[in-house]
Amino acid sequence: MAERVKLHYFNGRGKMESIRWLLTAAEVEFDEFHLTSRDQYLKMLEDGDLMFQQVPMVEIDGMKLIQTKAILNYIAEKYNLHGKDIKERVKINMYAEGLMDLMEMIMVLPFTQDVKTKLDNIEKKAKDRYLPVFEEQLKDHVYLVGGRMSVADVLLLECTLMLEEKFAGILKNFGNVKSFQGRMQSQPAISRFLQPGSKRKPQPDDVYVKTVREVFDLKIVL
Repeated sequence: MAERVKLHYFNGRGKMESIRWLLTAAEVEFDEFHLTSRDQYLKMLEDGDLMFQQVPMVEIDGMKLIQTKAILNYIAEKYNLHGKDIKERVKINMYAEGLMDLMEMIMVLPFTQDVKTKLDNIEKKAKDRYLPVFEEQLKDHVYLVGGRMSVADVLLLECTLMLEEKFAGILKNFGNVKSFQGRMQSQPAISRFLQPGSKRKPQPDDVYVKTVREVFDLKIVL
């Protein structure tokens, strides 16, 4: 019996949340080990577990993987969520990286100043730059690439839910994206992940921000 996947990160969303989403969509069970102190982090460094001194870190198939995109690509390849050929994969990667760029803008908000200005910028970019791309692609497609679910679809669902948390009604003029969101949410594994008590993390709170700052000894505000 294969070992369960192990996730090493904070007890919060951050860059690990997309990995949680993708494993859920692939119906892969995982265990979580939460970083709560700087000593834990220093021990991982001492043990050589963190190339580039970064988390998230994922233990899977006898490897300790870091770098979010690399982890997502490995999971997508392993569980057939990365297209059938190189041309589909590059399209999937383009969509996925665009979504990750947008989500990262939201992800860093708890660590920044002048949040209102940044929120206005995120909303404008979402409406003008990102959502129109997906609205157009989903006009004649159930999924973004190749007629079946990929990592890009999972990230689009995650991203649209994050946007709606910040901007109620943001999908009002993006009916194809909203319909896609409903289809994705109806899938059993994803539906369970959206229920209370799942391993999906809530929006970051003061405890999460304080823990991240203490573990990484962060004293600056972005």
